[in-house]
Amino acid sequence: MAGIFQCSCIKPDEWVKGKVVGLGSFGTVYLAMNKATGALFVVKSAESGAGLEALENESNILESLDSPYIVRCLGRDSSKGSNGEQKLNIFMEYMAGGSLSDVAEKFGGALDEEVIRVYAREMLNGLKYLHEKGIVHCDIKCKNVLLGSSGNVKLADFGCAKRLTDLKNNGNAAHSWQSIGGTPLWMAPEVLRNERLDFAADIWSLGCTVVELATGRAPWGSEVSNQMAAVLKIACSNETPPFPTHFSKEGVDFLARCLERNPDKRWTSEDLLKHPFISGRLVRNSCKECMCSPASTLDVGINEEDSDSDSVESEGPYEGDYPSRNPFSSRHSIERKRKVRRQESENHIWSSGDWITVRSG
Repeated sequence: MAGIFQCSCIKPDEWVKGKVVGLGSFGTVYLAMNKATGALFVVKSAESGAGLEALENESNILESLDSPYIVRCLGRDSSKGSNGEQKLNIFMEYMAGGSLSDVAEKFGGALDEEVIRVYAREMLNGLKYLHEKGIVHCDIKCKNVLLGSSGNVKLADFGCAKRLTDLKNNGNAAHSWQSIGGTPLWMAPEVLRNERLDFAADIWSLGCTVVELATGRAPWGSEVSNQMAAVLKIACSNETPPFPTHFSKEGVDFLARCLERNPDKRWTSEDLLKHPFISGRLVRNSCKECMCSPASTLDVGINEEDSDSDSVESEGPYEGDYPSRNPFSSRHSIERKRKVRRQESENHIWSSGDWITVRSG
């Protein structure tokens, strides 16, 4: 979506370039300021042949998109660089939180599963939008996902992105190594084998990104000694990146759907948005139904006798794994009538072993 920084109205003396905030394979990203309004944005610049081509591709794709899950392109301009070659600047919205890679590093390297669920949902919404537009991102990883100050997540860095219509129109030439971009440790097996490139490749990369967020390391990072060995392992073996050992069973199943080696069996972004890891309430593997921290002293012991009367059975694969804790249920009404028992339980509250620690930081 075009914003206030249109290429037709941006003039060299109307904005000022600040410090470098990012370095990519094909360009440099600077913080910038609109001198007329004081608004912050970022400028991505490239001069070299390959970098210029990638930046033009990114600009062309971004200018056609309008989604809250995709970083906004605010315009572009071209000029002559210091060496006399053409220089391209594209202006994009500023995401104060930086990349998810930066965020993970600032918070100890790996993020909590509940936060990962939130970020994965945002990324899936972005991929769903892209795929509906016929676009494959081709380079999903933490460094290419940006975080706003309010916790919103947006996909960025579209230098490697492809339109499926272009791939079909160009035939085999579009599948040459020169036209396929990405980062090997995050790339799907079929892409590394140069067999196909479609939406399923982004889903594999999403799974690798979730692994990256959960472990604080690149996928396959602890499994291979060098990048060439990693490429061979990803392309030719039957293995998947090691899953986080601390993940819930919903999280592990989600990763299994993303990291299915057969792209025809890999779930789509639309399917994954309905997965319990994304749409359901998280239940830790280590949590037991009886370990429900009481909301008040009157809640102690309310689960001991009547837990079977309110149980919900489900034939679905996940629904039964999300026990309901409704404080206004009939079971709680019955318990409120047992005032004497509650008062007795209050005497033992501080020695109870059924408390769980609630952390705010």
